[in-house]
Amino acid sequence: MSDPTRLPYRPCVGVMLVNSSGKTFVGKRIDNKEGDWWQMPQGGVDKGEDLKTAALRELWEETGVAEQHVKLIAQTREEVLYDLPEELMGRIWGGKYRGQRQTWFLARFEGTDADINLDAHEPPEFCQWKWVEPELLPELIVPFKKRVYRSVLDEFRPLI
Repeated sequence: MSDPTRLPYRPCVGVMLVNSSGKTFVGKRIDNKEGDWWQMPQGGVDKGEDLKTAALRELWEETGVAEQHVKLIAQTREEVLYDLPEELMGRIWGGKYRGQRQTWFLARFEGTDADINLDAHEPPEFCQWKWVEPELLPELIVPFKKRVYRSVLDEFRPLI
């Protein structure tokens, strides 16, 4: 496509998983070749899939955390959009999307750290994970998603 900014946004969900101490789960992507970037679980919505189901599926696929170990607390009021950097736009996701339109869920983790299994799904997305203070999230994510993380944090902060 000659103008990738005319491409649609990929429908996506994300999960801000917080533990009983108010810390947030982040994982380091296996395919991250440059930088020390960490992110919250997120991924595409399958055709015909409702957002809550997609969020719980993505959470399980990326962290091994099953539905019985979480309590969904909130959903963002509006979708959060982001564009890929120019060098990626029209290239990843089969070149079909310019970025993502994301709906985020806040979930309370009610399991133990032993319930987290990055190898629960093939292929795994994360090679490491940790709990972090929510305020650190914008510093840990790739630069082009910082605005998304600030928005999610601002909306969910009072509920954490």
